[in-house]
Amino acid sequence: MKRFLALALTAIASAAAAQTGGWPERPLRVVVPFPPGGPTDIVLRIAGDTVRTALRQPLVQDNKPGAGGNVGAADVARAAPDGYTWLFSTDTVASVNPWVYNPLRYKPQDLVPAMVVSTFSQTLVCHPAVGVRSLGELVAKARVEKLNYASGGAGVPGHLAMELLLDAAKVSMQHIPYKGPAPATQDVIGGQVACGFLAGPTVLPHVRSGRLLALAVSGAQRSPLLPEVPTVAEAGYPGYDASFMLVMFAPRGTPAGVVATMNKAMGDALRDPAIADKLKATDQSVVAGTAADAVTQMEAQSRKWGEVVRRIGLKLE
Repeated sequence: MKRFLALALTAIASAAAAQTGGWPERPLRVVVPFPPGGPTDIVLRIAGDTVRTALRQPLVQDNKPGAGGNVGAADVARAAPDGYTWLFSTDTVASVNPWVYNPLRYKPQDLVPAMVVSTFSQTLVCHPAVGVRSLGELVAKARVEKLNYASGGAGVPGHLAMELLLDAAKVSMQHIPYKGPAPATQDVIGGQVACGFLAGPTVLPHVRSGRLLALAVSGAQRSPLLPEVPTVAEAGYPGYDASFMLVMFAPRGTPAGVVATMNKAMGDALRDPAIADKLKATDQSVVAGTAADAVTQMEAQSRKWGEVVRRIGLKLE
């Protein structure tokens, strides 16, 4: 991981690559390594039109789901570093998956973080028929009954958030992975799965309608959309924090000037008050920092989740 970070910083700082030439001269492909309907789709849809206007080229979204984001990440890691292929993903493809998957079919150092776009948490929801109304009640029930939980896939934020919680509570629940948060949510709504740690924007309408009960959020702060719902730390597990990030990556070797231009276009869009308010309404907190900031933040995430993965013994093929 240190080699990944050193190479990323070198790529960002390279003065020799500072010129963008005529870029962009054609549409940009943005790979989203998850199915439609998740936080990545929501943020890209909200900010995409403004970025397209700034760059004078469309952003063509290409959903390539599979293996916790690895399929799409591998596609971008192997792409030509010419500024026409980007990865828009949760941080987990570079901060978690290298610790979890063996073999990993791409080198994390081949993905250079161009910007941390936003941070977000996960919301722990259960079907009302489970009969629990608090995190404490869920943990107590899990001690005496076999319960299961859904996530958007093995190794994705919801899976990690729940495993971190189960480790802290010293209980177990069977993991049922899905191909994205939307189908996972549907099966919790339908009662096929008891609970799920899922993306806030995906489950919020169903919490509001009463079809799902929200027990806790995974971040260090309460969600502004669900201020009545405690954090996991407040609900009995001090120090618990499972916050995640949406990150724009470029293939290693992409000219630093191109990365800087994309960073500015995306940052200007995200700092627009109207767009920032829309993202807040989807439970996203805008970050929009520099590429160098992104590398530092990715380093911290990788260190944190590497420790968690080792502690819970999470390994996937």
